[in-house]
Amino acid sequence: MNAAPTTHSASLVRAGTATPQIAILGAGAAGLCMAIQLKKAGINSFTIYEKAGSVAGTWRDNTYPGSGCDVPSHLYSFSFEPKHDWSRKFARQPEIEAYFQHCAEKYGLLPHIRFNTEIAEAAFDEEEALWRIRMTDGEEVSAALFISGAGQLNQPFTPHLEGIENFNGAAFHSARWNHDIDLTGEKVAVVGSGASAIQFVPEIAPKVEHLTLFQRTPNWVVPKADRPYTRLEKALFKRFPALAKLHRYMIYLTLERNFLAFLKDSFFGKLFEKAARKEIESHIEDPELRKKLTPDFPAGCKRILLSNDWFPAMARPNVSVETAGIDHVEDGALIGKDGKAHAADVIIYGTGFKATDFLCPMEIKGLGGRSLNEAWREGAEAYRGVAVSGFPNFFMMYGPNTNLGHNSIIFMIECQVNYIMQCVQALIGKDLAYVDVKPDAMSAFNTQLQEDIKKSVWASGCTSWYKTESGKITNNWSSFTMKYWWQMRRADLAHFVQAVKRRRKTPNLQAAD
Repeated sequence: MNAAPTTHSASLVRAGTATPQIAILGAGAAGLCMAIQLKKAGINSFTIYEKAGSVAGTWRDNTYPGSGCDVPSHLYSFSFEPKHDWSRKFARQPEIEAYFQHCAEKYGLLPHIRFNTEIAEAAFDEEEALWRIRMTDGEEVSAALFISGAGQLNQPFTPHLEGIENFNGAAFHSARWNHDIDLTGEKVAVVGSGASAIQFVPEIAPKVEHLTLFQRTPNWVVPKADRPYTRLEKALFKRFPALAKLHRYMIYLTLERNFLAFLKDSFFGKLFEKAARKEIESHIEDPELRKKLTPDFPAGCKRILLSNDWFPAMARPNVSVETAGIDHVEDGALIGKDGKAHAADVIIYGTGFKATDFLCPMEIKGLGGRSLNEAWREGAEAYRGVAVSGFPNFFMMYGPNTNLGHNSIIFMIECQVNYIMQCVQALIGKDLAYVDVKPDAMSAFNTQLQEDIKKSVWASGCTSWYKTESGKITNNWSSFTMKYWWQMRRADLAHFVQAVKRRRKTPNLQAAD
């Protein structure tokens, strides 16, 4: 499905062009939320550029067996668009994808979306106060504002295995699952044991001849309080929306408390460890396997995972766990660093994403042609996760240091959209050319954030996708989400350079008619 750039309000489009004034990157949860709030504010001249052929972002891409959310369904949805008939407490991928498709259709966003259109680069033209945006097919457009909803988990990471070119079987990443491959009776090698592997390994283990899991480090895995919602519960949520709101709020408070587990040497962290150890002991009898599956770092240093079937899968007779690492690949086998050969017909990478490579491989240039990659050479950072100094009228959702280990990212996205909307309204109301966060404001914010992060288990010795190779934590928010909400409730424009618009024959940005 391809939709041309929408031009609902001629007053918002430069004369002689069909260029939208607001360009949104990505039609995942963040991009859709931003677009909905723009429409609610009467701002209709925006286009969402989506490189794939449909909406829902990560929930469109991750279709592997068992794919689902580790945040309860009623909280992993927009506050303004509740879904009262979630099938279970923790929804699976098809239901979540359908929810975001529903949102796109209900709020009339599909005509605003350019599907199969990927942005290659964007550069800010200070003279015209416009973002010049070029697509991978060479098409060029301009926009007064450039807003990214790309997120942190959209670029699969596939490690290079020496000799992989010699492997004649199928090999694919879990985020690009090959559904044409029937794994029944096959010998499968799974590389990686992170959040995706935790979900798909138990699904495929019963059908394969043998599954070899190549694990670099184990995870703290705790039980998942999942079950289907009853017909009565769904009926009550629909009949009494206030009850559904209360249910959502109670989920939020329960998860918010869990942030305490991410503080160094915390009591709650030890509770998570105790629950995880109990799970291991109840399912794994072999002491050697127990040792392999028990982390040697504090709970929360890496992502705490939820599963009821991970350890039972590890205990299956047709599953083996290898920790020696992979030396190289041969046709039909992976050779461990200990010299052991492990037969394989299929290789599945459960190796996660390039989470610290924000917005790559796009090239984004701000004032003076400065590259965002250069600005972030020591690790990505932003002002409150939404703006970067020197890049006017450029905003992000789910940007640096806004990921969570304990609550719903949808909550964070709604805070960010609220903040960005206030900036948009200021541009309109004050007739500004652009706003650009001041360097000292951004520096002060990140200095305090990194000081707060030092108190967390993420700053412990383990490696994780939360941090760069140098050890800088670029992904996670440093405190409770309530603190983030408080900081984001009002856009303090005193922290921004407010550039007065040069007078032109045509307006740059104004309210919709």
